[in-house]
Amino acid sequence: MKTITRFLIGVLLSGWMIGNVCAESAGEGDAAEVRALIETMKVDTAELRLLSEELPGVEQMDKRALMFRLDKRSLRLLTDFDLLISKLTDLPEGSPLRKEIEATSSEIAASLDDAIFSRIDGIRLRIIAADAELGNLSGGSLIAAMAYIQSMEALQVAYYEALANHLDSRKVLGLSTENLLNRLVPKLQLYAETIAGRIEANDAISRKAQQLSESDPENADIKTTLNGLVASHGLNVSRLEAIIVILDRLGLKSADYKAVMLQQSRNLSFSFISGEAVILVVKDKLTSLKGVFKENAADMVFNLIMFVSVIFLFQIFSRIIKRLVRAACDHSSLDLSNLLKDILVSTSGGIIMAVGLLIALSQVGISIAPMLAGLGVAGFIIGFALQDILGNFASGAMILIYRPFDVDDFIEVTGAAGLVKKMNLVSTTIATYDNEILVVPNSKIWGSVIKNVTAQKVRRVDLEFGVGYSEDIEKTERVLENILVNHEMVLKNPKPMIKLNTLGDSSVNFAVRPWVKTEDYWDVYWDITREVKIRFDQEGISIPFPQRDVHFYNEHA
Repeated sequence: MKTITRFLIGVLLSGWMIGNVCAESAGEGDAAEVRALIETMKVDTAELRLLSEELPGVEQMDKRALMFRLDKRSLRLLTDFDLLISKLTDLPEGSPLRKEIEATSSEIAASLDDAIFSRIDGIRLRIIAADAELGNLSGGSLIAAMAYIQSMEALQVAYYEALANHLDSRKVLGLSTENLLNRLVPKLQLYAETIAGRIEANDAISRKAQQLSESDPENADIKTTLNGLVASHGLNVSRLEAIIVILDRLGLKSADYKAVMLQQSRNLSFSFISGEAVILVVKDKLTSLKGVFKENAADMVFNLIMFVSVIFLFQIFSRIIKRLVRAACDHSSLDLSNLLKDILVSTSGGIIMAVGLLIALSQVGISIAPMLAGLGVAGFIIGFALQDILGNFASGAMILIYRPFDVDDFIEVTGAAGLVKKMNLVSTTIATYDNEILVVPNSKIWGSVIKNVTAQKVRRVDLEFGVGYSEDIEKTERVLENILVNHEMVLKNPKPMIKLNTLGDSSVNFAVRPWVKTEDYWDVYWDITREVKIRFDQEGISIPFPQRDVHFYNEHA
């Protein structure tokens, strides 16, 4: 501490003398900035010298805090020194002020190495001493000691960053950086290796602790340990990130540490992604896989055979169950719809296969509980994303329960009419009169009026025939009745109805209402219409054209 203070005092005194000629040698603004910086360094150096002299007489309990304070302020002085050097670029080339600062700073900078590394070594010794005391501490004292170690390590990283900046100051002064690099590089690499090792060891310990937590989820000590490991992991990752940045600034190899970041960091920066680092990660993973396969090849092959065997057996079992369910549905006394039968068959087979898959996964050592928990979260996300499809499912379920129609029913719905060919929980397939295929979402069907033309086994055919006003009403009724009685598809019960319905503008209209089987509807409709025309022609009964009588009156008559 005394060495670095002495050097900085030399800088200060030189700068103090130079400050008297600033206004004459350079711009007033630049001189003012340099003068203010030198004044700050003068005050800080005087205070540090006083603290350094008083340090031996300080009580032991306060010495650690005071040394930490000295480290922080010494680092700030080093930073101010580099800032003073950076001000050289703002001064005119060849100005007296610039020449004086260059000469004095070059002399002092050449002797700073020992002082700087002495501070770093002192920090490291205090970290080691504090770490050795951790085993004797507990509770709040342990937490405070760990926090102290973390702060000292952060200070050590800050010194490394300051040294990287100091190298730039030496280049500005035209000084050699070889000696500083020769001392800095080994320390940086050793520290990087140490932090990388901590991260990897921390990860391995965390995995084991996680396994213990799964076997004993109520253990508070394990949870506390896991939380501490997570916090320590984050701190070590941030330190390694800072060291990688310094290594890259100095043009040193950092691919190994970037590979560690790629594998361990949760918030990865794009700057750490390099071809060499990615190749190292891939090689490491392949090596791990080879090692795992080599050590567990027999077990892996056996587990694979078990997995395939269990899936194969449950597939056979699923097919048998589906056939049994289909047979039970077909021979059931319940009037089950085809849609319900299909759902029962597919659901039974699906449940058997799902159980088989879970058993097969458990045979190869895969934990089922996390998967089931993940399925719950995934189900929520999928349900939110597929709201329309789930609406169709709900409508399909309502159709399944209330059965407004079934396969082979003729329906009219949402402007479409045709024969139902296929049904599932999502949609209904309809074949129109001209054999077009329509796939209608169930939500559209359930949300509209459903007309099931073939829901009843018997239907009434509504026909109307008109005859002239001069025709015999009773004769016409006998002819129509004879046509219905002699048609083999017209049912005797319910009894057909023939009534004089309306007196139209041009004809007397008869309503003819025979009852037929649903499947005979159109055959009867067309047969009776044809037969009525033939018999009316034979009996001389006229079917009048629309006519209108027009009367003319002569208003002069």
